[in-house]
Amino acid sequence: MKNPTIKASACVATLALFVTGCENLSPGANAALFGGLSGVGAGTIARSAGASTNESLAIGAATGIATAIVVYIVAKHQATERQHQIAEERARIAAARLERQRAAQASAKKKRKSRYIAVDTERNSESTGKKSVMIFDTESKEIVGNNVYDVQSTPAKGEVAKFDTYSAEYVGTGA
Repeated sequence: MKNPTIKASACVATLALFVTGCENLSPGANAALFGGLSGVGAGTIARSAGASTNESLAIGAATGIATAIVVYIVAKHQATERQHQIAEERARIAAARLERQRAAQASAKKKRKSRYIAVDTERNSESTGKKSVMIFDTESKEIVGNNVYDVQSTPAKGEVAKFDTYSAEYVGTGA
């Protein structure tokens, strides 16, 4: 066998062992593992592209944290009518409160407005995480889709987290 063939075979075998060994990890372990790996990968790519060591470390850390936040979603399922109603009521209250806060702060400084907010809804028999969350669009003033995201660990209020393709500011119950 030639050297490139051996290297390629070793990489494929290692990757296969790695992926099958991770199937029973908890959501937290998955977040740590894949967040760390994506951070190392992004930092390595940045360093190869000419970034300084400090810049590549910062890029790697930011990527790892962003990936870890995304992985904490345990499950996604369709909302019941009641979950949808609760989330919409809470989101409207939270969106109005955020709008008032931002208007009061507008004279002092500009604060970035999140188009989407993540709001808690009630858990049901399909819920598998610690909290059930739905996404609300503050521009159209309605719940986005009919998905409930079960999360293992909720972000802090005001923190922006990734839910599928949406970056949403977490508002909790909106109260």
